[in-house]
Amino acid sequence: MTTSRFDLTDLRLFLMVVEQGSLTRGAQAMHLALASASERISGMESALGTALLERTRRGVRATPAGEALVRHARLIVGQVEQMRGELRSYAKGLKGRVHLMSNTAALASFLPEQIGRFLIAHPDLSVDIDERPSADIVRAVAEGRADLGIVADIADLAALQTHMIADDQLVVAARRTHRVASEARVAFADIVDEPFVGLSDAALERHLTERASRLGRQMQYRVRLRHVADLGRLIAAGVGIAILPAACTQPLCDADIVVLPLSEAWTTRRLHLCARDFAALTPHAHALAQQLMALGG
Repeated sequence: MTTSRFDLTDLRLFLMVVEQGSLTRGAQAMHLALASASERISGMESALGTALLERTRRGVRATPAGEALVRHARLIVGQVEQMRGELRSYAKGLKGRVHLMSNTAALASFLPEQIGRFLIAHPDLSVDIDERPSADIVRAVAEGRADLGIVADIADLAALQTHMIADDQLVVAARRTHRVASEARVAFADIVDEPFVGLSDAALERHLTERASRLGRQMQYRVRLRHVADLGRLIAAGVGIAILPAACTQPLCDADIVVLPLSEAWTTRRLHLCARDFAALTPHAHALAQQLMALGG
């Protein structure tokens, strides 16, 4: 077994090949000749004494050993990129950068004000914010690709440390001529058979699907989009109704749309701040975490 070591190019190449499902496309993305890329992968397999990729008719996929390497490679590459980013920040006069991922509900409500307060109080820091579904955020934080995440409690948070920071109510958005439009509150069971339009939020969709299955029913999504304003046009046209976090409904200020609270207790969600380990955060990420934690008391 050879004692050669991997370099960052090897790790980045392997991640790209797995992501693309093709050695050829992975090599192209890394601007490497196919022969050079193949030699690098073979060298990694030789060094480890085990196969990392399995060849299939559709391309390649990671073996169990390869999946383990993917997890470690993501952490290593992510830490190197974070290091480079922070060092570039020093060159620009900044002393730190925090990578925060947030679901739509937090970004549409309290987060912009909180980030503004944080940046004013810490003029030498900067914050990178990515808007993602809660389930994606949980994976990213667990894999070390983000310092902090803000997610709804419908995601699986078992692998992370969490702190509850806010509540969020699920509501129904419907055309003003819809049969439920005149109601003060709406029961989920009363609308579950309606045609729906929805946000591309995998965690919320799974949560609603599971609630529908408890009723022996199945939700029908006609389309899923990323932006609430785009959904609003479809709702106003009568394409379907939507279940959304209340904090996201500001773009639906349309005379033809009404927003109604759902009546069930489970439709009040909790938003959590999460981290792999709050005690292991960088000082600047810890400062942001402390400010956000204060929201929940």
